[in-house]
Amino acid sequence: MLKSTLIRAAEAGAAVMQRYFQGEFKISEKEGINNLVTEADHESEKAIFEVIKNDYPDHYLLSEESGEIVMDSTYKWIIDPIDGTVNFANGIPLCCVSIALEQAGEIILGAVYNPFINEFFFGQKGWGATLNNKRIHVSQQTAVGKACLVTGFPYTYLDEPNGPLEVFSRLIRGGVPVRRIGSAAIDLCWVAAGRYDGFYEHKLNAWDSAAGFLIVNEAGGRVSDFTGAAYDPYQPHIVATNGKIHDELVAVINGRHATLIK
Repeated sequence: MLKSTLIRAAEAGAAVMQRYFQGEFKISEKEGINNLVTEADHESEKAIFEVIKNDYPDHYLLSEESGEIVMDSTYKWIIDPIDGTVNFANGIPLCCVSIALEQAGEIILGAVYNPFINEFFFGQKGWGATLNNKRIHVSQQTAVGKACLVTGFPYTYLDEPNGPLEVFSRLIRGGVPVRRIGSAAIDLCWVAAGRYDGFYEHKLNAWDSAAGFLIVNEAGGRVSDFTGAAYDPYQPHIVATNGKIHDELVAVINGRHATLIK
């Protein structure tokens, strides 16, 4: 039942995205620079809530647009109704619905659905990860210097020591291709599918990463914070890899890998 609710909620949110995509809708700014929210974000969230609340009216909800709807429950749904809102607002089809289910502090289910390229990623704790119902696995790359990576950039503290620009510069000056597509949830899923060998980002929220984090783990990868410790979606730093390059990428991020430091 939980899995069914998750899938139907993701599909409901995606249907709203498809209805609004490349049409006319209201766009406003939240706090911060280029922190957009659209009419479609709110309508997608509403559709997702309706599915979940119909099946589980007593469950806790955490969503990007509405914040926390606290309930006395061990279950928490962590929702991003549109991850990649800037892409969505500009008609770029790299955006998705991301929903995770946490039980007693552990992520047990995750779904990331991009309806524009028909990719539905799903993960279940202990059961593996799939793309459109086919099992997926991380890549086999063993060296950061030969890896294809992906990242995102916050609009704050760009120039901090070992911050987003410094780490990016370190990697590209070392000849490592680093992509940026604008949706952390998709980034994580594409690591899980073996398209990227690793992903890192300096500032994410739980709704950006919770579902993708589980999907990477269930595809055989590894996810941590910037120290290499077990990942907690409620702190901002993330490194997600195929596992084979993980320690090396953590070292590069922290300025401890001499061969890539320029």
